[in-house]
Amino acid sequence: MFEKIKGSAKSPARPAIPQILNGLIGGFAGIGVVAYLAEVSNLPLLMAPFGATCVLLFAAPAAPLAQPRNVVLGHLIAASVGLLVLNILGAGLFQMALGVGVAIALMQVFRAVHPPAGANPLVVILGGVTDWWFLVTPVLIGALTLVLIALVLNNLGKGKNWPVYWA
Repeated sequence: MFEKIKGSAKSPARPAIPQILNGLIGGFAGIGVVAYLAEVSNLPLLMAPFGATCVLLFAAPAAPLAQPRNVVLGHLIAASVGLLVLNILGAGLFQMALGVGVAIALMQVFRAVHPPAGANPLVVILGGVTDWWFLVTPVLIGALTLVLIALVLNNLGKGKNWPVYWA
């Protein structure tokens, strides 16, 4: 039984310095720009799951979970589920569990799995967000901003090509 859980491979190698710097600069720029836009527009653009989105976009940009479709649709799907659950069933432990479970299932159905978005129903339900405008700001505008920054940073330098796919 313990044979299965010990793992069968070595830990991955440390990324090269340029990739580490891409993560540093991307995380700083991504959250910095989203936070700045939130401040100057007086709109709530910042969500905690965007920090985890930055990890995927700038530290593992080739991963399927870090592609634009997954980032944008994943966040929209999961936040929509959170809003739907909260507006219909209210807040509670069952509702949070249901929201995350349904969000995961729908992201799979729509081929837009993005793990950081799995926290969106929790953000919505714990925050008591009932306004559907939340899907536009912070969700859509924030996700698109991060994707645009990734388009620039992940294509700087010779041989870099991001995204891997759009649809």
